[in-house]
Amino acid sequence: MPVRNSIAAFAKDMTAWRQDIHMHPELGMQETRTSATVARLLESWGIEVTRGVAGTGIVGTLRNGTGKRAVGIRADMDALPMTEANGFAHKSTHPGIMHACGHDGHTTMLLGAAKHLAETKNFDGTVHFIFQPDEEGDGGGRLMVEQGLFDRFPCDLVFAMHTDTALPLGQASIVAGPINAAADRIDIYITGKGGHAARPHIAIDPVLVGAHIVIAVQSIVARRVDPLESAVISLCQFHAGTVRNVIPAEAHIGGTIRTLKPHVREQMAKLLPDIVRATAEAHGAGVRIEYGRGYPPVINSADAADKAAQAAAQVLGAEGVIRERAPSMGAEDFSYMAEKVPGCMIKIGQKGADKGGVPVHHPNFDFNDDLLPIGVSIWATLVEQELPRGDAA
Repeated sequence: MPVRNSIAAFAKDMTAWRQDIHMHPELGMQETRTSATVARLLESWGIEVTRGVAGTGIVGTLRNGTGKRAVGIRADMDALPMTEANGFAHKSTHPGIMHACGHDGHTTMLLGAAKHLAETKNFDGTVHFIFQPDEEGDGGGRLMVEQGLFDRFPCDLVFAMHTDTALPLGQASIVAGPINAAADRIDIYITGKGGHAARPHIAIDPVLVGAHIVIAVQSIVARRVDPLESAVISLCQFHAGTVRNVIPAEAHIGGTIRTLKPHVREQMAKLLPDIVRATAEAHGAGVRIEYGRGYPPVINSADAADKAAQAAAQVLGAEGVIRERAPSMGAEDFSYMAEKVPGCMIKIGQKGADKGGVPVHHPNFDFNDDLLPIGVSIWATLVEQELPRGDAA
C-alpha cells in the first residue's frame, strides 16, 4: 500500500492528535476545544484560518501558484451523546460523550492533509479545508451552506471521507449516485379520553389507537412502495400513561423515515400522515402530526466520484476501490454540500485483523489509527490530481 513516506513520517503525530481529540469529545455546536486545536495547528503551518463559520466551524485556506480552480475537503468534528465503554488510555474524559462515529479520525486526516500540502505545495490553485460542526445533531453542514460557505470559499468540487467498519483496511467504496439516505422524522400526538382500566368502553384508549397506528404505518413500505425502491419507517418511541390501571388521555409516538429517492421521500410525506389520521379517526381519537424534513440523501456526482476513485486507486490500487455498492440507509449532512457543489463522499475501510471492526455508534467503537496515513495520502493525491502544477499538467 503506497502510503507516502513523507506522510508516514508524521503518523505518530497524527495518532497523538486523534487520541487527544478522542479524549476530549464535544457535542455539536459546542466544539470549542476541538476547533481551537484545529485552528492552532493550521496556523502553525502557515494556513489562513477563518473561525466562526456556522458557530464553531473552521475553514483553512491554502493557496499556491496562479491556478483559479479550488477544491474543498470536509471533515466533521462533533461527538455523540453516549457513554464510552472502552478502557484504553485515550478513552473519553467527558462522561456521557464519546467519539463513536470516527469524527476524531476524519478531523485528524484532514489536518494531516493540510500539514502535508502546506509543506509540499505540489499543486496550483486553492484548497479549502472545511472543519464542520454538528453533523450528528441539527446539521452543521446545512448551516454552513445556508451561511454562505461556498460564496465565501468557492469550490469547483467538494469531497469528504467517512470511516467504514464493514470494509477492510486498504479498501474504499467510491460510488456514483445516492450512497446515504434522506432522514426525515415524525412525531404523532394522540388525544383520547382517559378513564378507569376496568371501564374501557367509556374511554378512548390512545395506547390501543397508537398500536393500530404502528401496525398500519408498516403497511406503507410493504404495500404502497414499489418493491424495487428503498424506504424504511422505524417508529422508535411510544410514550403513554403513568400507572397500570388508568387509561391515559394522551400518547406520543416518534420515529424516523429513510428514503433514497426524492419521489419516494415525497410519497412517504403524504402517505404516512394520511394513514395516521385515518387510523386515529376510525377509533374516535384526535391526532396531531409533526413531520420534519431532515438531511437529504447524499448523492455523489458521477464526475467527482470518478476523480476520487482515480486518486484512491493510486494509493490503494485499482483492486482496493469498490465502484458498485448498495447505498446505506444511514444519513449524513455532507448531502447539503454535495447539493450545492459537485461532490463525493469516500467510504474508507478501517477493519484490521485485530481492531477497527466495531460498528460506529457503538460504545466500544474506536477509530483505527492505522488508517490515518492512508487517508492523508488519498487526500494529497486527490488535490494534486485536481490542481496540477503547470509542469505536471
